[in-house]
Amino acid sequence: MDGRNGLQNTPLRVIVADDDALVRRVLRDVLQRAGIVVIAEAGGGREAVELTLYYKPDIVLMDLLMPGTDGIAATREILAGLPGAKVVMISSSEDEELGLLTLRLGACGYLSKSVNIESIPRALRAAHDGEAVVPRRLTAKLIESMRRTREDGAGIRPVRSPLTAREWEVLDLLCQRMSTDEIADTLVLSSETVRSHIKSVLRKLRVSSRGEAVAMAQELRGGMVAGPPAAAA
Repeated sequence: MDGRNGLQNTPLRVIVADDDALVRRVLRDVLQRAGIVVIAEAGGGREAVELTLYYKPDIVLMDLLMPGTDGIAATREILAGLPGAKVVMISSSEDEELGLLTLRLGACGYLSKSVNIESIPRALRAAHDGEAVVPRRLTAKLIESMRRTREDGAGIRPVRSPLTAREWEVLDLLCQRMSTDEIADTLVLSSETVRSHIKSVLRKLRVSSRGEAVAMAQELRGGMVAGPPAAAA
């Protein structure tokens, strides 16, 4: 067993969420054989959220497609209530766009149910160590997605900037004319947290309105793109 980060002495604590009882049993058995502790099982997304917020596991292995609260909605709720939680999505779907969506929403990994089941414990340990866990075909799709640049330049970061990565995320969404609540939903943050980030952006950019911040974002990007005109405050 890999001994990094104390894993040799402290087994991973995992919650398995899947609406198929047989799948849960198979996953539990393979994880336990590898020395990983399955502290709870959930038969649906709502139960997964409640168990995760209560037990605070190292990893949640979450089925993507479940009736009621699906894996995507459950992941959003988990990250809203427990920032920093690590969710690895597992799915029988071959839809790569769904895989990308789960990563954008904060999942730290995406596995196919067609993967060799004996490799899942290794994947969860990698996720716990901070590695991205994605299949090769999705890695290529992810790189392609990152290379695509919006016409308004969203996603481009200047080499030198007073803003943090999170503040740039907020500013990018301001450039898309999103409201505070829409930004909060997109980034899985509270509205108060988003307001705090916006105040910090305005202060650091030395501007007094959101429209001025959008214009300053284009200026900081050094004219690499020609964005739309700034909206009024």
